[in-house]
Amino acid sequence: MTQTPTAHDPAQRQGQARARFTVPAQHPMVTVLGSGDSLLRVIERAFPAADIHVRGNEISAVGDPSEVALVQRLFDEMMLVLRTGQPMTEDAVERSIAMLRASGDGEGEAQETPAEVLTQNILSSRGRTIRPKTLNQKRYVDAIDRHTVVFGIGPAGTGKTYLAMAKAVQALQSKQVNRIILTRPAVEAGERLGFLPGTLYEKIDPYLRPLYDALHDMLDPDSIPRLMAAGTIEVAPLAYMRGRTLNDAFIILDEAQNTNPEQMKMFLTRLGFDSKIVITGDVTQIDLPSGTKSGLRQVQDILDGVDDVHFSRLTSHDVVRHKLVGRIVDAYEEFDSRNGTVDGGRPPRSAR
Repeated sequence: MTQTPTAHDPAQRQGQARARFTVPAQHPMVTVLGSGDSLLRVIERAFPAADIHVRGNEISAVGDPSEVALVQRLFDEMMLVLRTGQPMTEDAVERSIAMLRASGDGEGEAQETPAEVLTQNILSSRGRTIRPKTLNQKRYVDAIDRHTVVFGIGPAGTGKTYLAMAKAVQALQSKQVNRIILTRPAVEAGERLGFLPGTLYEKIDPYLRPLYDALHDMLDPDSIPRLMAAGTIEVAPLAYMRGRTLNDAFIILDEAQNTNPEQMKMFLTRLGFDSKIVITGDVTQIDLPSGTKSGLRQVQDILDGVDDVHFSRLTSHDVVRHKLVGRIVDAYEEFDSRNGTVDGGRPPRSAR
């Protein structure tokens, strides 16, 4: 897309800018505009100060210079994504616009482009590709590549655990590690759990079920029992980590906000040679008994600045579930702020 200001253009005399973009012949317009112009409508809603027109395979935008410049950058980024063979969706367009606006506001350093974020493939399995969808998700994934211990901290739906598990499966398939270990604290593994029927594993299974569900998204379900029987994949409660040294492994601790400080220290010191640890959690969703400190909240003060340890923080803007989830997260954060409970304050149990 090229901006073509001219002294004789009436739009220019009014302090407006004009840009034109020609879609290459090998890309049908429907891939750029969406079925029934659905993508075009998303763009028009996002840029009300720019008048966008389509004629044949040419798209033009006239209006506020800063908005027109963003429209220009957006279509350039969309074409970069489309050239990889990946389709653009309404969600991808909305996230691209958000990234471009954040970049224009000067937030952060050396902003990655939307195309760099949306085309970074982590894992392809069962006919689908897992990739980051937001800038913070990409930085989280990149941090896992660069650091030995990574904390992914953020609200529900931000992909903390899912992306970590995709990186674990990728590391296993590329033989960077020999096994994957997935663990969670069973926060009610005391008296109440004892009243449940069945064996210990049957009692603990509900706490570990989300990890099994993610595995089934990333691996052939028929292969999972074989890999677990061989010890290549292990899913176990956190208590089972005590006394072990975990070498050549990709280890994920999920729901880490429900560890106490002693459990967090115990887990971190399981790290062996050629291993990687990812710890995920949400400090606003603590289910520990009243008066018990969260190991995840405390460890941020203890390990902040330690070499090869990285803290990735995700927000409601990184929620990749239904759009309403992000708004719900924001509403609860506002409620907690009004009531004096910030970053880790315990919301009502009904909110968890």
